[in-house]
Amino acid sequence: MPASGTRIAFDPDGLNTGVTPVPTADQLVTPLESFYTRSHARVPAVDPAAWRLQVEGMVDRPLSLTLAALAREFHTQSVTATLVCAGLRRAEFESFRPIAQELPWGAEAIGTGRWSGVPLCEVLARAGVAQGARYVEFVGLDSVERHGRRFGFGGSIDLDKATSPDVLLATHLNDQPLTPEHGFPVRVVVPGWIGARSVKWLGRAIVQASPSENYFQTKAYRVERSVNPRDPRDVSGGVAIAEVPINSMILDPRPGQAVAAGPLTVRGWAIGEGAKRLAAIELSTDGGEHWMAATPVVDGEAWSWTIWEATVTLQPGRHQLVVRARDVAGRSQPLELAATWNVKGYCNNAWHRVVVIAK
Repeated sequence: MPASGTRIAFDPDGLNTGVTPVPTADQLVTPLESFYTRSHARVPAVDPAAWRLQVEGMVDRPLSLTLAALAREFHTQSVTATLVCAGLRRAEFESFRPIAQELPWGAEAIGTGRWSGVPLCEVLARAGVAQGARYVEFVGLDSVERHGRRFGFGGSIDLDKATSPDVLLATHLNDQPLTPEHGFPVRVVVPGWIGARSVKWLGRAIVQASPSENYFQTKAYRVERSVNPRDPRDVSGGVAIAEVPINSMILDPRPGQAVAAGPLTVRGWAIGEGAKRLAAIELSTDGGEHWMAATPVVDGEAWSWTIWEATVTLQPGRHQLVVRARDVAGRSQPLELAATWNVKGYCNNAWHRVVVIAK
């Protein structure tokens, strides 16, 4: 695979998240140096010796766990899972309707890692979940400022998901200790759910009867399709994002690339709804008039993307390549951007289109 470009990710609230390489489609697991990062405040400096995970709320036995206790008292397991930022493919919306003051993510905001850590369900079992509990809220040790208040980034998942064995209190990524940018010393990893629920620098896990009231669940990571004229960025009336939607992308060739006429190998990734397995990946070279099956070359595991390729023959001229996928639950991608546009540009999973010029 040829090297892909990079983008400077900029937060409208003043945080520069750095240079983020566009992923390539030649391997299942994303190298650490290419794994995207997204934060809403400065990376906190966490002393691992002083770190504690507070497990509280609707539990029989509140816990305060050290790193040593996590390692000593619970078993460790690994999960290969794809993390997807809700803003993936946001930049494409500009061709339909602009998105105000949000990061213009393209293909960068996705990565697949081999995560290792303690199953959250074991910690919840130790604490004892009280009757009537329905959610687990996670709160990070970062310090975000919004509307004159400071608080840790947070959000919640439902209890059924929280008690599934693959949700981890992760301490390692790709067999290496988490770096500060990826949530050292511990982050939650919630396979199949949008990246915002995999809270970094975890400090608290709160079992409760209702969803999180954290700003980033009630005011930010929500799909709202109607613009509030009084506040164009208001999404509080929208639906909180949970599972990753079915999606696929062409990564090679790149948009606008000049290619040689004749045989061309097209490569990319695809992922099912909630990271479910895929039933079909299809490619078109004429804007969606005719389709051919793409071939999985690296089959995704239970919670990860599938890497695919297809060899086509292009005559000289302009060609619109299009990819679409269908998962085993029967879900498929929408045809047009109009079906996915929303106020903050989240969860764009329309057919992905790349125009190339064959010479």
